[in-house]
Amino acid sequence: MANLTSPPPQPEFTGNVLFYSKPEPLSREAHARIGLKRLDKPFGFAATANVVPLTVSEFPAAGLSYPIIFAGERRQPLAVMGISQNTNLFVDAEGAFQVGAYIPAYIRRYPFVLASDQTRGQLVVCIDRAASMLGEDYDLGFFDEKGEPTEYTNGCIQFCNDFETEGRRTESFVALLRQLDLFETRQATFTPAGPDGAPAEPQTIAEFYAVSEEKLKALPTEKLRELVDNGAVAQIYAHLMSLIGWDSLMAVAMARAPAVGAANAN
Repeated sequence: MANLTSPPPQPEFTGNVLFYSKPEPLSREAHARIGLKRLDKPFGFAATANVVPLTVSEFPAAGLSYPIIFAGERRQPLAVMGISQNTNLFVDAEGAFQVGAYIPAYIRRYPFVLASDQTRGQLVVCIDRAASMLGEDYDLGFFDEKGEPTEYTNGCIQFCNDFETEGRRTESFVALLRQLDLFETRQATFTPAGPDGAPAEPQTIAEFYAVSEEKLKALPTEKLRELVDNGAVAQIYAHLMSLIGWDSLMAVAMARAPAVGAANAN
């Protein structure tokens, strides 16, 4: 459970966190006069993120909008939101999120985040002071007249705590998949049309880890039963079904490419 504490001495935080360029421990002393401004299009900070971390509980909902992959040594689950770096196909330049698309919790918690404080050995509630929606002209304050966290702040802190809990569940889920040796390497490919309209050489868009359905089916019956009972099978198949989304993601990217090229030429 994270705590809201005063910052002195200044904590030493570790690691870089996507979206957060200026994290500061939330405190009465530093942030009593600022808050969050409600924006109609608040997601500009995510416009250059082509992948966003997911928790395992989000797989069924997120899989309806994005391919869900696993990446890196940690096999981090990610929602793929674009096929090229610095391009999110679901957030426009003005910060509007595509209507009907699932918004990952990682994005929804911004500008709040929990950071590891090496000095105190605990998680500390932080805000990204560089967030465009923060300032003295606010709709939702962080602290009330008595210096106590507002209902809005407490709700955000609870959301961050819940996200941290889901993160630990996700780590356990990934550890189970690794223990059962269910991962395999896959590629997402795209076959463009040549000058004559015939299919050209396939191009690799991405390499990633996914669950092998063949390995899953080959598990002993008792292991499969365990995965069914603990709900892992449902999450695995949400991931596998989501991979169909690569085709639509590439189609959107290709459809927008001529428009981008034309705009750059003007």
